Amino acid sequence: MKTASRILGNALFRAGYEVQDAPRYGAERRGAPIFAYVRADKNPINERGIIRNPDLVIVADDSLLPIPAAGILQGLSEHTVLLLNSHESASTWQQRLNIRNPIIILSASEETVDRAELKYVGATCAGAAAALLQVISHDNLKQAIGEELQELPPKVIEKNLQNALAAFDSMATYKDVKIVEGTCVQAQDYEVPQWVDFPFEQASVSSPTIHAGLTSVEVKTGLWRTLRPIIDYDLCKRCWWVCSSFCPDGAITVSEGKPEIDYDHCKGCLVCLAQCPPHAISAIPESQAQQQEREAEKQT
Repeated sequence: MKTASRILGNALFRAGYEVQDAPRYGAERRGAPIFAYVRADKNPINERGIIRNPDLVIVADDSLLPIPAAGILQGLSEHTVLLLNSHESASTWQQRLNIRNPIIILSASEETVDRAELKYVGATCAGAAAALLQVISHDNLKQAIGEELQELPPKVIEKNLQNALAAFDSMATYKDVKIVEGTCVQAQDYEVPQWVDFPFEQASVSSPTIHAGLTSVEVKTGLWRTLRPIIDYDLCKRCWWVCSSFCPDGAITVSEGKPEIDYDHCKGCLVCLAQCPPHAISAIPESQAQQQEREAEKQT
């Protein structure tokens, strides 16, 4: 997504726009959602920071849509257009999300366990977005991809270019969809929120108070996982200190001498899979794992 924002920003710059593009990382990196923002204007851009009211939202992984922690739907206005890389239809997503915003589907590639096979999705999304903006030409997009990916092998650049241009051309059927620039909220139109009144503490300075320890376990960081690591105990050599030590979130514990994965807090970074000496840890798509759980519940 960082690369996708740079490609889109570069193409807009070549089309004669002032541009900002910036990624946004959380405390966690690998396995956590990544956001990137692109601003473009014919005039100098003085605003900084995140885009709170986007005009176009591009989602490369539709499994993040229903997760509040991902914050994808924050700040949407009635004119915001959503471009989703998904197998589902636009009407399905409008019903699921209960929104009336225009939704455009960029047909997703087949699900795969090896997420590295989806390495061209960034350029694909950037190509589709470039077409929807209706101000970027094929040449602008080609030059932007060539510049941003110039350190990669020629075959990789060519594959990214093919996917981006194919996505660009596939948006021709959505020419009637207009990306409308949002208007700034005027001070005179500001409405005071319906605040909830709390009793004021009997202190000259109020400050947050932590009433109990270990409350972070209530924050289930496994919500955004797209791949679930699975332990094959027939292959496991009980060298639990390897996988449990390398897990960046402490999501692998030990019970009776064998490792167990805490799926509430495993975010699917797959570091354990890479570090397991006997290769006893594999990964399956989270959607498949949840389907297996539902089937198991029906049987019981």
